[in-house]
Amino acid sequence: MTNWLLLLVALAVILLGATVFTNGLEWFGKKLNLSDGAVGSIFAAVGTALPETLIPIIAILFDSRAAGHEIGIGAIIGAPFMLGTLAFCISGIAVMVNRRKRDDYPVMRVDTMVMRRDMEYFLVLYALAIAASFLGGHPVIKTFIALVLFLAYCGYVLTTLRGGAGNHEVEEADLDPCYFAPGTHNPSLAIIAAQVAASLFLIVWGSYIFVDKVQAISARIGVAPFVLAMIIAPIATELPEKFNSVIWINKGKDTLAIGNITGAMVFQGAVITAIGIMMTEWRLDATALTTVGITFASVGLAYCQIRWKRHLTPGTLLVGGVFYLAFIAFIAMGRT
Repeated sequence: MTNWLLLLVALAVILLGATVFTNGLEWFGKKLNLSDGAVGSIFAAVGTALPETLIPIIAILFDSRAAGHEIGIGAIIGAPFMLGTLAFCISGIAVMVNRRKRDDYPVMRVDTMVMRRDMEYFLVLYALAIAASFLGGHPVIKTFIALVLFLAYCGYVLTTLRGGAGNHEVEEADLDPCYFAPGTHNPSLAIIAAQVAASLFLIVWGSYIFVDKVQAISARIGVAPFVLAMIIAPIATELPEKFNSVIWINKGKDTLAIGNITGAMVFQGAVITAIGIMMTEWRLDATALTTVGITFASVGLAYCQIRWKRHLTPGTLLVGGVFYLAFIAFIAMGRT
């Protein structure tokens, strides 16, 4: 029971740190006079993905046991899996709940060019990352693939900052006050930097506790550390942030809602997997490859509808939830 309580405390610390970090990055983006769309798609996406980035780093660097690498790879593989299945499903449900507000239901109000670009980046880069697990552990090959993933994500960021392809929605969102200076509308860069540094400390501290307790719990209940980390880490640290998509869907801002998910998937599929490739042997077992296959199936289904039908419907997104529940059922029955 103590381990479970400490695990919850660790997750709470990580979430607090991620919230403070994201707020600091948003203010940093405002100081640089970046557009709201760029701040939301890049800065906020990086902020919400930071826990999934640091959990595997902490697990791999500070735990020499095999379980540490299992936890790291589980967190890396679990994030795209959760986004491409459960987060998609929740968004689809939100659209169905709000169908009476939509004259064009069931067609979603997404910019298909933007969605198609994000999904293409994700599918190609994530496929390259997964292929690296079959190409042997030669350091030159691993370094080359990791650099390609990093550079490709940089290209994605530049495309987003420059407006990219398609017509982007202009989304006006009120920026929350800077947490370290709530009484001012123009905090200094020093205050913003201090906030970012403090939030990073919280996330690292929480991640360290998380890794330790996942190992203890997995040993006690007989579940592989990889599986436990893959399920718990993304749901607890990133899924709450993705409920912003539900709010945006309620307001009819479907491009922003789904883009919030697909943008994070590009980051997860490129940057975080590159970290895994460089810091581990990156040998994926049958369970990992099963989740990867499910992720490709769910995202690929949505991509095919956008590519061929030139629209997206909530029913397609709901399939992701079916995939997710099927995998959890297999885990519960001990078949993976």
